[in-house]
Amino acid sequence: MPGWGFKFRRSASFVHRRTRELRMVAKGIVSADHPVLVHLVAIRRCNLTCAYCNEYDRTSPPVPIETLCRRIDLLADLGTTAITMSGGEPLLHPELDRAIARIRERGVVAGMITNGYLLTADRIKLLNEAGLDHMQISIDNVAPDDVSKKSLKVLDRKLQLLAEHALFHVNINSVVGGGIRNPQDALVVGRRAVELGFTSTVGIIHDGEGQVRPLQPEEKRVYLETKKLGKGHYAQLNYFQDNIANGVRNNWRCRAGARYLYICEDGLVHYCSQQRGYPAKPLETYTVRDIRREFLTEKSCAPFCTVSCAHQVSYMDFWRAPQRPQPLGQFEPGLVQIQSAGD
Repeated sequence: MPGWGFKFRRSASFVHRRTRELRMVAKGIVSADHPVLVHLVAIRRCNLTCAYCNEYDRTSPPVPIETLCRRIDLLADLGTTAITMSGGEPLLHPELDRAIARIRERGVVAGMITNGYLLTADRIKLLNEAGLDHMQISIDNVAPDDVSKKSLKVLDRKLQLLAEHALFHVNINSVVGGGIRNPQDALVVGRRAVELGFTSTVGIIHDGEGQVRPLQPEEKRVYLETKKLGKGHYAQLNYFQDNIANGVRNNWRCRAGARYLYICEDGLVHYCSQQRGYPAKPLETYTVRDIRREFLTEKSCAPFCTVSCAHQVSYMDFWRAPQRPQPLGQFEPGLVQIQSAGD
């Protein structure tokens, strides 16, 4: 059980983090010429093989720390306000803590997305020292099955370690759809997250083909009940998924490539994890001119997109300039496109 000294440090971290986040929002409203959120892949390899996931392999080496730090510097120079370390599984990177520390040194909000399997008390303390602001763990079921091993049964002890040691914000994301066998599991996961003092969100995932479909009645019921657990958390400001749950198109202006960037292990800028190949330009040569172009470029995949990060950063720009269709010949031929979206 955390002592009073630790609780005070955690409260102070919350106040400091929230102040910086409010500055981030204010900066984003004032100017549209910088990325708000970037997902930066530290390593493509993952220790798990979830059936619906198309964002990992079993062999890739870590991105060298010098390269990661260079990319962080380039993003900071673009005015990026938040960088989330991603994968694969970022905790497989042996020097992840150095990358997070570099993000904070550049005055940027630091986050990470992990499956949580590799967390230990010592690793959590290192993340505290590095200055991590946010961690998200997605838990797909109560007990592991052949679709996903990210289960509450396996990860509950890891969650307890976070409750005891983490100074940073922890969000637990449960899911429905995408072949998840027991939709009720999402509600069990969400309730456990709240019980441990974390925030809770719920998402709709794609299947192994990258496709999404409307939720079935029981899935929809669980989705709505689980969403209530996260009332008051900013990530719940996501009405896009309510439409997706009902099979309804979303009419919105996706600002991916401008406000939200996905940087793969090769250092290329993509719209998101599900649209790898567009625009696929090296970060080294990405400029404000590219940001302005993509800000105004309409994305054909937007109506049924489930990438909640892209949704969330779009809120501050819904009132800004309309978009135009992608110009012909903008992209190089032969690049890979993954058709559907999922966080």
